[in-house]
Amino acid sequence: MPDGSLIPQRAFRPVAVVLSLAYLAGAVGLQSPVLAPYFKLLVPLNLLASLLLLLGFHTDWRRSFLFYCALAVLVGFWVEVLGVRTGYVFGQYAYGDTLGWKLFDVPLVIGGNWLMLTYCFGTVCDRLPLPVYLKTAIAASLMVLLDVFIEPVAVRLDFWTWFGQPIPLRNYVGWWVVSITLLAIWYGLAFHKQNRLAPLLLILQFLFFISLNFV
Repeated sequence: MPDGSLIPQRAFRPVAVVLSLAYLAGAVGLQSPVLAPYFKLLVPLNLLASLLLLLGFHTDWRRSFLFYCALAVLVGFWVEVLGVRTGYVFGQYAYGDTLGWKLFDVPLVIGGNWLMLTYCFGTVCDRLPLPVYLKTAIAASLMVLLDVFIEPVAVRLDFWTWFGQPIPLRNYVGWWVVSITLLAIWYGLAFHKQNRLAPLLLILQFLFFISLNFV
């Protein structure tokens, strides 16, 4: 495997420990009425730090990968703008203040979150001994599964709101359509899809949101 990573591979263990402790602290802090307001301020910073660390362990910085990064961020952000403004993509929802600074009513970190999640699921599912179209469908479906755990927590922590309405089926369909589109491009572009941090980051995301569902 080519090693063009920005963070030395020997730093993986300490980074993994620090990242795991950060997610654990967040899960505990957000459950505390006293600490939750302070930990909410750290949510966008945690998302940004997770993405930067993930990219730090990426090993193949050819133009096709840079193109995907820009595409995923832009598509992820603008599809959310379309969703918030029209309600056609995911249903009627609006972002709260927890995810930080907004542009056109959408937090700036959202585009990066779409990049991080498609990168992680795409990398992990690339290891499956399956045709690429099945890898793509499985990765998109797993992204929707994660969103099932995210939604109740997101509403409670003011990531976004559904205005007191049940989470619509359109939201999950929209997630799957956007995810499978980006992932099809991910698998179609020629660059190495290995990253040691991706599986750990997905595990932390699942554990974080699952644990907060049981508060």
